[in-house]
Amino acid sequence: MNITSVSFLLFALAAIVLHGVAARLRMPALRDLALLAANLYFLSTFAVGGWNGLLPMACFLALGYAGMRLLHVKQGNARLAAAVLALTLAYFFWVKKYAFIPGVLLLPHIYMTIGLSYMFFRILQLQIDAASGNVQQCPGAVAYLNYLLSFTTLISGPIQRYEDFAAYRSAPLPMTWFAFGRALERIAVGAFKVMVAAALLFAWHKQGLIALQVHASLIDKAVNGTAVISGYTLYLYCNFSGYTDIVIGVARFFGNVLPENFERPFAALNFMDFWARWHMTLSNWLKTYVYNPLVKRTMLRFPSPAVDPYIGVFAFLVTFFLIGLWHGQTFVFALYGLLLGVGVSGNKLYQVFMTKRLGRKEYRARAAHWLYQACARGITFTYFCLSLVCFWASWPQIVDLCGKLGWSGMGAVTAAIFGAATVLFECWERLRSLALTPAAAGRPLLLSRYVRTAWFTILVCATAAVTALSATPAPDIVYKNF
Repeated sequence: MNITSVSFLLFALAAIVLHGVAARLRMPALRDLALLAANLYFLSTFAVGGWNGLLPMACFLALGYAGMRLLHVKQGNARLAAAVLALTLAYFFWVKKYAFIPGVLLLPHIYMTIGLSYMFFRILQLQIDAASGNVQQCPGAVAYLNYLLSFTTLISGPIQRYEDFAAYRSAPLPMTWFAFGRALERIAVGAFKVMVAAALLFAWHKQGLIALQVHASLIDKAVNGTAVISGYTLYLYCNFSGYTDIVIGVARFFGNVLPENFERPFAALNFMDFWARWHMTLSNWLKTYVYNPLVKRTMLRFPSPAVDPYIGVFAFLVTFFLIGLWHGQTFVFALYGLLLGVGVSGNKLYQVFMTKRLGRKEYRARAAHWLYQACARGITFTYFCLSLVCFWASWPQIVDLCGKLGWSGMGAVTAAIFGAATVLFECWERLRSLALTPAAAGRPLLLSRYVRTAWFTILVCATAAVTALSATPAPDIVYKNF
């Protein structure tokens, strides 16, 4: 079921009504069962391979639940925790067909993998917290399945922590008229991003790829290469953040507030700041369960204040390398993770170096200059665009793209992306600051109810018109494949 389809809209509406009726009857068990039925139906729309196709996912869910219950009973048993987590990791690698798994060990038939990567993080959180005693009471089977299979987070997140899910499950937030309007607005914004903006940007990206197939001048290479590389980055942002907007809006009708996944990532002044704004629930999860424990253990191993900054560099490299590996099973995704790790750890090294050379106060003063910040945004965006090529292209496609551009073309594309990003994002930040300046009433005009209502109407009409006139459907959600 496509998240932007009419069928999903009708399904979500029916699920909201059932949930609301159960809530009115003050029957939490019935409400949970109604939600589970909706989640299982949504999952069934992606089923492939008959019953055999469902078995690997069912086993993964059962393994996660059994491991959580066992670790909750045997709290503090480090060896048992390591064994359970290793088994969960091994099963995930096997069922996702990572390249290092021998082919003879893989299942020969097709099976459903939708949402497995996001279930993986939720299962690990439950198991780790159960082992460490951070879970006072393990969820029952129905709550466990609703948490892992929730149709608002199944396809591509966001990764909600169990304690937050449980809090909204036991005491759903009431739906006020204000919340109702904000939820609808969020859905409309998301639909516009996915069905209009992302579709146009994807077409720009594809057009650039086609244009690169013919011999062209350096200027043409720069223009088309910029369309290919930066176009995909902007497309991915609209596609992924648009999906997140839709599910956050839908979840609010169930009294659940999902965590934000994006916070103006292209306003980031460095690569570390970027990952605090892009796919935030993923980076926050890895910070909690990988980065922080790794830093703590390494500091205990090397208790020297002089080494502390470099421990952070090492931990960043490992953490973001794992982000790349999570995205895919091949060498190219390992390269993607390495580029992310080098970007973040290099950023940290630069901060350490500049602080030592200039002093903290002088470094902060220079970093606050508008020209420094404009260039920093340009560098951050450019590096991410170039790294992201490993996300959407296979190794032969990367080699072909580099061959079509040549060294001069790649240099021209890099310069073009940096220059355009530096200027355009600086202009955008200034316009945004001006537009959000409080009006006479003490509130920005753009945030008034009347302007937002007009904006909502425009988005709905534009999305409906483009959808009706378009000959091709909107691109599917990219992260649905992970």
